Amino acid sequence: MAETGAAEILTFGCRLNAYESEVMRQHAEAAGLTDTVIINTCAVTSEAERQARQAIRRARRANPDARIVVTGCAAQIDPEVYAAMDEVDVVLGNTEKLEPARFAALGDTRDHARIQVNDIMSARKTAAHLVEGFDRRARAFIQVQNGCDHRCTFCVIPFGRGNSRSVPIGTIVEQVRTLVANGIAEVVLSGVDMTSYGADLPGRPRAGQMIRRVLANVPELPRLRLSSIDVAEIDDDLMTLIADEPRLMPHLHLSLQAGDDMILKRMKRRHSRAQAIDFCAEARRLRPDIVFGADLIAGFPTETDNMFDRSLALVEECGLTHLHVFPYSPRPETPAARMPQFDRALIKDRAAALRAAGNAALANFLAGEVGRDRDVLIERPGLGRTEQFAEVRLDAKDGDAGQIVTARITSADATGLTGTARRDAA
Repeated sequence: MAETGAAEILTFGCRLNAYESEVMRQHAEAAGLTDTVIINTCAVTSEAERQARQAIRRARRANPDARIVVTGCAAQIDPEVYAAMDEVDVVLGNTEKLEPARFAALGDTRDHARIQVNDIMSARKTAAHLVEGFDRRARAFIQVQNGCDHRCTFCVIPFGRGNSRSVPIGTIVEQVRTLVANGIAEVVLSGVDMTSYGADLPGRPRAGQMIRRVLANVPELPRLRLSSIDVAEIDDDLMTLIADEPRLMPHLHLSLQAGDDMILKRMKRRHSRAQAIDFCAEARRLRPDIVFGADLIAGFPTETDNMFDRSLALVEECGLTHLHVFPYSPRPETPAARMPQFDRALIKDRAAALRAAGNAALANFLAGEVGRDRDVLIERPGLGRTEQFAEVRLDAKDGDAGQIVTARITSADATGLTGTARRDAA
């Protein structure tokens, strides 16, 4: 374990899970939990679940006398599967894992219910959890929304997260202000379906309004970054912020999934190929230095070679530079799992082709950064990230974690940049 006797948390999956792990860390410390390993699982793919089970077994071997608690989306969806593992002591649901009383009870010596998981669809609110810091890192994720009202045919996440719930704007502002006061230089707003923000709140504020109010009410925040967004839900306020707000980072990660209209319909996505391309073109017109990442699924059922080629072409047509490629994985009880499936070798080949296109696009973007001056947030001595989220290697003396320095980019390789801090930039 990282600290003798302290609770250790292993996190899989999304940025929202990272935030929730930090909430659990605080609850565990407040409860005085010791000799406990908490595994915060992900259910996006079968590979994510396999990795979680592997981590559980490894944790038991390394900590034979520890209490092992399993939580997260995979545990919420299939609690019995994890409770049946000999290594596991307690399974907590996604709502239960954020309740301080659960951690206080775990510190009790009495026996506990092995499965503590309620119906996630009964959740109506997302509770506010103030995180004072973020494990001594320069960047912090905060939850602004949870759950999803949409039912994409490949996705089990609504069954792990429930329906869409939003955190009130005032609470988000308070959270950001607290983080900045504790030295955090960059805040990442996260959610399961973040651009659906506000539909359940009084007045139905949109995501753009929430972001605008955060920036206006926390002028001391140096950087605000957004997690995954949906091009079908982007509002006018957000487009204005992209154009005019320098503290909103010029790096957007798009939930695209495919580049063929028929496959998008079979996925039950709400945007078209043209909408994705048009959004990227307009955002780039408003903010020429913006870059885009995207989630893409390879080998979705019924995807022909021509359909896949349109997804492959989307990398260039949208100007994508940071790809998250998911080989299609049939998830239990989803409509796509009942469609005719492709051979795993074909899915693997298509995923490799997408990754190769993404790697080439990233390398081309990085090469174009050489000679530029970029503001770099130092994450740890010798390493930081630009506003466009490109990794930069610096001299370890060029800044402390949490500091933003201006650096001249001197070289690039396939995955990152090398730079030198400008001594005249201060």
